[in-house]
Amino acid sequence: MSGNIYNSRTMKNGFLGFDASFMLDFVVSALVLIVPILLYSLYVVKVQKNFTLHRNLQIVLGVVLLVAVAAFEIDTQLVHGGWENIVNKNPDEPRLTGAAYLSVQRILRFHLIFAITTPFLWVITLVYALRKFPNPPQPGVHSKLHSTLGWLSVIDIVMTSVTGLWFYYAAFVA
Repeated sequence: MSGNIYNSRTMKNGFLGFDASFMLDFVVSALVLIVPILLYSLYVVKVQKNFTLHRNLQIVLGVVLLVAVAAFEIDTQLVHGGWENIVNKNPDEPRLTGAAYLSVQRILRFHLIFAITTPFLWVITLVYALRKFPNPPQPGVHSKLHSTLGWLSVIDIVMTSVTGLWFYYAAFVA
């Protein structure tokens, strides 16, 4: 093993057992975990009426997602030079070519519709909530707009997760 951490097996390859990068496996794992945590946060606010815990969970989820996506993009774009280089690590024997490559590319484009809009919706929802709700948070005039933005954010992140997992499966598992 060389002294360069990136060239070590753990950073060059993923940990889920497929030929993906470490960061791709990390983000896929985050996508699997985010939906149950998000559902728990909705339970906390809707059923338990614990607005402070809901706020704190949403802030933590937002920060974790922002950091994970930033690290993922740096790894994918700057370190690997694009997702194609991760999928086709060995240019002599590419994993995806022809129709299979085009299919995965279409899945990725569909995924990006949600992946790009999610952080914007999440930030707008969080910033408005932090500005408009009192501390500690309680329902108020902003609740209706917050609920609308929140549900749009939930739909967006769920679709980001589903389409991201679909892309991962099509590109690295199937």
